[in-house]
Amino acid sequence: MPKGSGKFAVGAILGAVAGVVAGILTAPKSGKETREELKQKANEICDDVNKKAGELKEQGEKVAKEVQGKADHIISDGKKVLDECRNRAERAFKSAKSEAEEIKKDAKKK
Repeated sequence: MPKGSGKFAVGAILGAVAGVVAGILTAPKSGKETREELKQKANEICDDVNKKAGELKEQGEKVAKEVQGKADHIISDGKKVLDECRNRAERAFKSAKSEAEEIKKDAKKK
């Protein structure tokens, strides 16, 4: 999600709410009718927000699973590379040690 889109969404929701409230308050109705309409609109907005929150939660969970899968793959690859490097280093050390021992033997013979 691009930066600022969350702020825009909140601003859009607040603007819509303000427009609905202003429209209801300026309509020529009785206080009881106005309160009932405000209550109804508030419930509709609340339902819409809850629906959107549920959708965002699902998207977040999906993204989290994808990221976790990729992270697991990267960790696995990293461990393989580390093991390979460790094995190479061990072989190089053994080879160098063996060569050093050969050089030491040759030096004692002279």
